[in-house]
Order: sequence, then C-alpha cells, then structure tokens
Amino acid sequence: MYRSLAVSVLLIGACTVSAQEKPTVIPAPTLDGSHVSGSSEKAVLAGGCYWGTQGVFEHVRGIERVVAGFAGGHNDDDGGAESVMITFDPKVISYGRLLQIFFSVVHDPTQLDRQGPDVGRGYRSDIFYLNDTQRRVAQAYIAQLEQARVFSKPIVTRVDALPAFDPVGSDQQDFMLKNPHLDYIEVNDVPKLASLKQLFPASYRPLPLQYRY
Repeated sequence: MYRSLAVSVLLIGACTVSAQEKPTVIPAPTLDGSHVSGSSEKAVLAGGCYWGTQGVFEHVRGIERVVAGFAGGHNDDDGGAESVMITFDPKVISYGRLLQIFFSVVHDPTQLDRQGPDVGRGYRSDIFYLNDTQRRVAQAYIAQLEQARVFSKPIVTRVDALPAFDPVGSDQQDFMLKNPHLDYIEVNDVPKLASLKQLFPASYRPLPLQYRY
C-alpha cells in the first residue's frame, strides 16, 4: 500500500503522507459570532493538505461551496498556506461551528508548520479572517481552548488577516472526491469523514458538494 502511495505522491507532486491524531470533539466557542443574515458568508482556513480540508468541509451541512487554494501567498514557495475558501449559510451553520469542526476533525492545531510529515510553512495551521468579527471569534476561541487545556500541547494556530486567496487548478479541486481510493486519501482523509459523521452527526452531509471550476 505504501509503495503505491509513494508512486501516487511522486506523480501528483502535492501532499505527502501524514499520520493524523485521533480526532476528538472539543467545546463549542463561547463567542460564536453567529447571526442570521440574508446572504452567504466566507471563511478561509488552512490546516495542512487542502485535499482533506476541502473533502471534509464538502460534507458539512450549510456549506455552499469549498475551493482549494493558497492564502497568504501564491504558493508554498512565497509563504502561501494550503487553504480552503468556504462559502456558508450562517442561517444553517455558524462561523464558530466551522472552527469547532476545524479543530476537532480537520487537523492537529498543535503541530507547527506541518501536519504529520507534511513539513513546511505551506502546511501551517492558520485562520485567515475576513472581518473583525471573525478575528475576535478566532482569537477568543483559541484562548478558550488553551485555558481549558483541551490539547496536551500548546495551540500554534495563527490568526491572520486574509491578504489574498488564489484557487489552485481544476486538477487539484475536489481531489478527494475524484480519488477516493488513492492510498494517501484512504490513510489520511477518509478517517476524518468518519470522525465528522461520528462527532457532528447533525452537521454531517452524506452526499458531498462538488466544486465546479
């Protein structure tokens, strides 16, 4: 299995295999920032390889679109982080709930500039806020989790203003949907979907969204 995984990674030239921590549901944010508006909102999150991050959020109710790309730079050579831009309906899911799923299922927020052996600033944990409400919710949530000592190690997740977001090409969009049996996906990302379904059953969407590039 790992021999075929290595071949797949070399051919695709993107993410390397990483061992994920066992996902655990964590407390919801006390400062949520949720409100009922008549329009969609956006969030940008970076938590390791965007294949899995996009794949998880495509299975969350209330999310209308998930685009993989780079934030904070055009690619990982100039400081960009592998990220997703999420368009969501705040009447169905709040920004705070997105962050709760992000910290519980998507990645390990205690790993600095890496996720497993995916090493480099491009794999960092980063919340890119689009407005002051998102900034306050993200900062307050991290402080809440640290004070409660939810994780055994310090949280290293950054909170940064979003300077720009650059989508990647169509070959990298919906990668998990297109390649469900790739060794990398089966080892690293399919378990995240199982955890999402188990930990957030009310938010789990059995049939995923699909990005149209």
